[in-house]
Amino acid sequence: MLIGELAARTGASRRMIRYYEQQGLLESARHANGYREYDDQAPVVVGHIRKLLAAGLPTATIAGLLQCVHGDPEQPVLSGCPGMVDGLLAERARVAAEISRLSTSQKVLDTLLEAAVHGPR
Repeated sequence: MLIGELAARTGASRRMIRYYEQQGLLESARHANGYREYDDQAPVVVGHIRKLLAAGLPTATIAGLLQCVHGDPEQPVLSGCPGMVDGLLAERARVAAEISRLSTSQKVLDTLLEAAVHGPR
């Protein structure tokens, strides 16, 4: 299938599909005219990529995990890769630290807004 059909089937933009390919997450064959052609599994792969991105994983991590992802893109199953759980735990810790940092920022903003609206207390 061509990139337009893949985009229509997955809801991913053509630009994102090209980005996934540039990051080594997705492969295509090239025609003489430069058109990309994707195999029948490409919609599933794009679905897996999108699900992993939604989990907050960077593309470099996804590249290492993609061969471990199986099944329906809406309910992917990760299995068969040594070190996968450790890598996911590290990513979860990174996300938790970022949430903590953002929560602290939110509290500071709340204090600033309170003072701006109601004056110092």
